[in-house]
This record gives sequence, structure tokens and C-alpha cells, in this order.
Amino acid sequence: MATTIGWDRPTPRVAELIRTAAELLLAAPDDVVDAVDHATLDNADPTLLADPALVEAIRRANRANLLAWAEANVRAPGERVPANPGPEALAIARDVVRRGLDYSTLDAYRTGQNTAWRQWMALAFTLTADPAELGELLDVTARSIFTFVDETLAITAEHIERERERLTRGTHAERLEVVTLILEGAPISADRAATRLGYALDRHHTAAIVFSDAPEADQVALEQVAEALARAAGARRPFTVVASAGSLWTWVAGDAGPDLALVQAELAALPAVRVALGPTAEGMDGFRRSHLDALATQRLLHRTTTDVQLASYDDVQVVALATQDEERVHEFVERTLGPLARADAELRETLRTYLREAHNASRTAKVLFTHRNTILNRLARAEQLLPAPLDGRSLQVGLALEVVHWFGAR
Repeated sequence: MATTIGWDRPTPRVAELIRTAAELLLAAPDDVVDAVDHATLDNADPTLLADPALVEAIRRANRANLLAWAEANVRAPGERVPANPGPEALAIARDVVRRGLDYSTLDAYRTGQNTAWRQWMALAFTLTADPAELGELLDVTARSIFTFVDETLAITAEHIERERERLTRGTHAERLEVVTLILEGAPISADRAATRLGYALDRHHTAAIVFSDAPEADQVALEQVAEALARAAGARRPFTVVASAGSLWTWVAGDAGPDLALVQAELAALPAVRVALGPTAEGMDGFRRSHLDALATQRLLHRTTTDVQLASYDDVQVVALATQDEERVHEFVERTLGPLARADAELRETLRTYLREAHNASRTAKVLFTHRNTILNRLARAEQLLPAPLDGRSLQVGLALEVVHWFGAR
């Protein structure tokens, strides 16, 4: 355990400066957390970055650690801050091991630590111009931050070792190894892969990412939804791989894919669980491609402004392809929709559905459960807000409306 023996306390004046700086940090932590996130993720293993659930786990850990250190320095400024062995550290350890990574993954946190230190120094320089006070403040807090991070990472490393011992005793490691070979297009035959997985690959599959954004995901709930996907596809059971503490990679067999209405009904009772679906495809190549499209769908769901629980690649593929450059796509939305981009969402949804229904007002009314005359009135108001007539621009307007539907208007 950490001890305060040999830990020199700051002078009363510097202790008060540290408390003030920590209070300022807690009053507006987002800028510092965002900077730490960027630094950490810029140096993270690409395997981690490919999974939005893992990225969110890293973000949660960064925020939890920053707040823990700042809160401790409000209570006892300049004193040793105990390591933070919270659920975030355990979640990171699980994710690292389940993705076949090692301790070097934790090196990215050092970059985040350096960024946090630079932010803290900038804050310290706003509080005092006295060289002696500033020197003592920086000396005390440098030792505090670096010791806190060292000890927190040591605890995370211990979690990684325990998690590795636990998982390598089961079948998870082999499943993940074989699935990773398939996803990377390695030269492994379908028969050999199927034998090692215990899952036939010579059929149609639908891949899904069943995940939760909650800090402590309910694994039972994730598995329950995976089972519901299998039932909705007419399959006996799903094939799953635990991808992280908050996500399951899932495949279900069946020519037609799952009945999404049945899955949606199951999700209604589990608001913390979300599902990103790939298309139904055949064979080992279909197993791989469907999963990659499900991952693309999950990445888009993490970027949306709406809390959508279920989305398929068919729903989002055009938007996913069109939003690689977010700055330019928002410029496109502004030019194409004009005032409609910020108008009543009901008007945009009516026009979006109308374009999806091939300019058929009656079908639009049926889809939206609204009287046809109401639809016509909304369409007229929506077209008045467009900067140019709809005729000849249905494709551009439809795409812009899809972007706003998923991401909101800036």
C-alpha cells in the first residue's frame, strides 16, 4: 500500500495554491480530459483503436484517473494520492488481454500523463508569479502526478496478469486467435477454422457487435441479446467472442438474417445494450466482411447524437462512407439544407421519409402514422426552408438529411 512516510508536505501557501488549481480543474475538466484522450489514443495500439468500445473504456479511465487525482488534492493538497484501482482499470485489463495485447499497450498512458502535466503547468502559471512559490508548487505536484500514474499503471498491470491467467485456461484465447486470423485474411482453410471454432463457416452468416456504453457493462445482458439475435434468425445459438468488457462479437447463421422487429422488442427491456449489424453474407469471406461492416456501423453509432439502440449497415452505409471528412460533410449539409438543417426535426424527418419512399406522400403518411394532408403541409414548409428547389436535387438533399438524422445539425 502507498504510504505518506518520507512524503514532504508543501507549505500552507503552496497547499492553498494546489487546492485552488485542483478546484479550477474540477470545475471544467473536459478540455484537459479531451487533450489527454487525444494524446493517449494517438499513441495507442491500432488494434485497440479499431474497436469503439475499447476507445470508450480508455476515455472513461482517463477521466476517472484525472478526477481522482484532482479531488484528492482538493481534500489534502500536495499529499500522496493513492492509486486508483477502480472498475476502469479492471475493464482496460480485460480488454487488453481479450484482444491478445501485452503490457506495452499501457505505454500510451505515459503520453497522456505528459499532456496532463503540461495542462497543469499552464494552470499553475496563472495562479502565482512568485518564482519560489511556483517552483515548490511544480515540484510537489510533479512528484504527485508521476507517482499516482506509476502506481495506477502497476495495479492495471497486475489486473492484466490475473486476467491473462484466467482467460488462457479456457477456450476464449483460441477462439479469438482463429477469428483474428479470419478477419485479417490469413491463409487458414475454412475447414480448419471451422474445426477449431466449432462453428460451420460454409453457410450464410450475419455478424453483429452487441455492446454497451455503460462503464460496467452487464455481460449477462449482452449475452441475452446475442441469444435473441440467434432466435430472430432461426438459429440454435449464436457464435460469440468476448471482444472487450463491454462488447461481444456475434455471428448468427441463417439465409435471411435476423428479424429486426424481434430483436428490437428484446432491446426495449435492456436500454443499456446496443447492436450494430452487418449484412448477411456467405462463407468464410462473408463471415469476415459482415463483421467488418458491423464494426463500421458501431463506429458510426458511437459518433451519433441520438441514442439509437439498433442499426444495420444497410441503414448507415451511405452516411458512413460520406462522413470520412466530418468538416467537409457539415459544410455540405449547410449548403444543401440551409435553414432546414436547424428547423423542427419533424420537418426534416418527413422530407427524409418522403425521399426514401420515392416521393410518394401516401406511403410517407403510412410510414409516419400521419394524415396525408399533414404530410403535404410539412413538405411544403420544409421545401420553403431549402436554399434551392428540391427538383433535380433529391440525391443531395436526401444524403444531407441522412447525415443530420444520424449526427444532428452542428
